[in-house]
Amino acid sequence: MKRFFAALFVTVFCCASQAQVSPAVAANMKFAFEEIKDAFVKKTGYTVTPVYGASGKLVTQIRTGAPFDLFISADVAFADSVVVSKLNATPPKIYAYGKLVLWTLKPIDLQKEIKLLADSSIKTIALGDLKQTVYGPAAKKLLENAGLWKSIESKVVYGESITKVAQFIASGSADIGFSAKSLVLADEMKGKGTWVEIDSSQYDPLPQAALILQYGEKNNKKISAELYEYLYSKEAQDVLTRYGYKLP
Repeated sequence: MKRFFAALFVTVFCCASQAQVSPAVAANMKFAFEEIKDAFVKKTGYTVTPVYGASGKLVTQIRTGAPFDLFISADVAFADSVVVSKLNATPPKIYAYGKLVLWTLKPIDLQKEIKLLADSSIKTIALGDLKQTVYGPAAKKLLENAGLWKSIESKVVYGESITKVAQFIASGSADIGFSAKSLVLADEMKGKGTWVEIDSSQYDPLPQAALILQYGEKNNKKISAELYEYLYSKEAQDVLTRYGYKLP
């Protein structure tokens, strides 16, 4: 009898320990996904352990064998690159569109929006890494189209992820910078500085896509599928809307 209960305990413990999933999540989704994750955990009892970072770096980790079950990317192109490497179990599917903001904690009047960046009073401008992030290249193209890039390029400092850019701005290391709207709307950032949303017609759309990875399909198929489906549920989409994302 003791052996029976011991075996039963081991079985239950093993099953419980397997009821977990580890998604690789784009940095701009950090605060929104934390809410989505908490609601999903409350609903299912599963354990979700997200790893946040710049999408480009997450792709590199996926290619080198990192045990991620899903990839929740900041861009369709990064998700597509995982498909090219044949590491996906499902095709990329857009879950939201990101939005770009200009943000500062300095006493700077943002009425001129991007035109003020050429002012001599602006010494440093934070952008996301041009290879690892999506918001950085979007901001650069915006500035190029406005004829401002060459005049302000020397002022630019790059963050390896959009959260690193937010740290530059929030700490005052950068006078101003381009961030994701989802970050300035987070509780942790509310009331910090001033920001203005950039007209989305002035930059290319920022479609963000997710997919289930082969690792998740092979090792945590059920829970990976459930989390993936939950990301597209009304509950999760409502969270994304509150964080300023545009729904597909």
